[in-house]
Amino acid sequence: MKARTHLLSLLAAATLGLLPSLAAGQGQKSPADLAPTPKQQQTPKEKAEAALEKSRSADPRVPEAPRAAANGAAAGSAHALDATDLSAWLDGRVPYALKSGEIAGMVISVVKDGKVLLQKGYGLADVEAKVAMDPATTLVRPGSTSKPFTWTAVMQLVQQGKIDLDRNVNDYLDFKIEEAYGKPITMRDLMNHRAGFEEGLKDLLGYDPALAQTTERYLKEHPRPMLFAPGEAPGYSNYGVALAGYIVQRVSGLPFETYVQQHIFKPLGMNHSTFVQPLPKGFPGFLSKGYDTINEPPSPFELVITAPAGSLTTTAADMSRFMLAHLGQGSVDGASILEPATVARMHSPSYRHKDLPGFGTMAHGFFHVRHNGRLLIGHGGDTIVYHTEMNLLPEENVGIFFTFNSRGKDSAVYGARKELMDGFMDRYFPAPPAAEQPTLATAQADAQKIAGRYQSSRRVDHGFLRFFYLLQQTVITANPDGTIAVPDGLGEMGTYREVGPQLWRKVGGSQMMALREINGVKTVIDSDNPVAVLQEASFLNSAPLNVSILLLSFLVLTLALVAWPVGALLRRADRATSGASPELRRLRRFQRGAVLVSLVYIAAWFILIKPVLSTDVAVYHSGIDWLVGLLEASGLLAIGAAVVGVWVAWRMRRTDASRLTRIWAVLVALGLLGVVWLGLVGHLITWNLNY
Repeated sequence: MKARTHLLSLLAAATLGLLPSLAAGQGQKSPADLAPTPKQQQTPKEKAEAALEKSRSADPRVPEAPRAAANGAAAGSAHALDATDLSAWLDGRVPYALKSGEIAGMVISVVKDGKVLLQKGYGLADVEAKVAMDPATTLVRPGSTSKPFTWTAVMQLVQQGKIDLDRNVNDYLDFKIEEAYGKPITMRDLMNHRAGFEEGLKDLLGYDPALAQTTERYLKEHPRPMLFAPGEAPGYSNYGVALAGYIVQRVSGLPFETYVQQHIFKPLGMNHSTFVQPLPKGFPGFLSKGYDTINEPPSPFELVITAPAGSLTTTAADMSRFMLAHLGQGSVDGASILEPATVARMHSPSYRHKDLPGFGTMAHGFFHVRHNGRLLIGHGGDTIVYHTEMNLLPEENVGIFFTFNSRGKDSAVYGARKELMDGFMDRYFPAPPAAEQPTLATAQADAQKIAGRYQSSRRVDHGFLRFFYLLQQTVITANPDGTIAVPDGLGEMGTYREVGPQLWRKVGGSQMMALREINGVKTVIDSDNPVAVLQEASFLNSAPLNVSILLLSFLVLTLALVAWPVGALLRRADRATSGASPELRRLRRFQRGAVLVSLVYIAAWFILIKPVLSTDVAVYHSGIDWLVGLLEASGLLAIGAAVVGVWVAWRMRRTDASRLTRIWAVLVALGLLGVVWLGLVGHLITWNLNY
């Protein structure tokens, strides 16, 4: 759920969008490959593929299915995936991960060949009461792993002819999404996270039910600005998924939560699952508490305002039923939620890179990638305290779901989550041996081309939180040997070699980076991340420039403030006056007042932005609009302070001030101007309560 800094990974988690990091492969299957010979008995998988061919003939936009990868490693290198081996492997790995990461608990379920292979709980659902995690009865909050249910609901209505994936979404709404680029947004765009919306944090998550907005109200009162034309560039969007859920509600005539209950949960026997929040009174099961770490008090119940994007409560056992249904061509134990043709269509890519075969993409809301050469579709999810993975291997008829109920010490859950998924794949579905491709002769020149500083296409670009994103950028570095260094989501550097024109592969891995140009902007595409790209940051928007301005301005202004009382104390100790003229003393008073105003301005904004650093996004809600508006308006005071500082520096030339005093006045004026620059470029000096 990618090349990012660790801090941006935390922010992604806070916005329910940290996605599973999965390796990509390549290969396609032609229509002829999908057709069985006349004498063959079709398997369920072959029936689904044939149904996909039938649906493709009716809808030419349905892309070809991917070719199955080679089985992988040499014979005998993979462990047999059975309950005994899997249980022993997990017992040797999970308890240590929980203890070392200070994580309270975890539940996991694995299905294979139409049956539940294993369901197990580790650690505690309630630390104080010593309640153990139980896969059958412990309720967890899987965050963005709610999204596949929303997309399943959409595809049910597509199957019934009530939703057209390529129709303007405004045709289904009772309000209008602005067509900022003169191009309509379609349901397919929403599924592919290519509607063009920028990110948003305001009113995304809360704890007080009395303050929680409905999805309808949220969508109407928090329209997201458009960063891109629909279909142009990916940008993961909870708003877009919530919009799709609201369309399900509008088209079906049922509240979204009721629709999913009646058409997905009930048929599948998912009796411990609901999108309703807070949980209905008497709801079966025991809700696991969520923790920062096992040593800290539990978090309150998290209310996800974009409910279709992340408000699911469920159990590992119930998720087994959902995985079995998708692996069983839409049915499990005689209960059907989708037709085989619809499942096949849903699991096929709904977007393809034109010239990048093997890069991860979206499959009607699922992430569609290759891991160790195996086709893998799924969706990860995070709230502040719950962290989840759900992945299906349709070619192997295997599915895996697991949830941790804590972030862990130093956000240890992200490493534990990745290691568990990678370890599962490496043990049971290892990658085939692969020869290293030769480095291109153009490697050194092309490394210089891709080297630079980038910002994610998934960002807030309007409102004060733009300032946060402005300072958090990804740096790609050209190495002397022609390789490039790229940071991963956990803050570690990976080395990549150029193996094709403007195409780099990770040394010792399969992850790839491609350099392209989108609308004249240098863009890096990550094979493991189909929901965001990296766009080159301009010099004026670069983090080094603005961090330098921030630090130098703060240093100068702080020294100016400290020098005020220190100078007075020194003079008092010497029983001396400053010796300055009345005019000079008056200018210094103006200067000190301007400095004080700017420092208070900086401190106030820091206090407001600081919760993002600890992923406490519940702070940002409509109830603090007065404060945000007040701080935005106070930008006029910062501008006034800068004007005063410049005026003082100019007037100093006409007084008896020393040369050093005049130089210092210029530096203070520059520091005050730096604050104004940061306010303007970071959208702190604005009037925008939609962030």
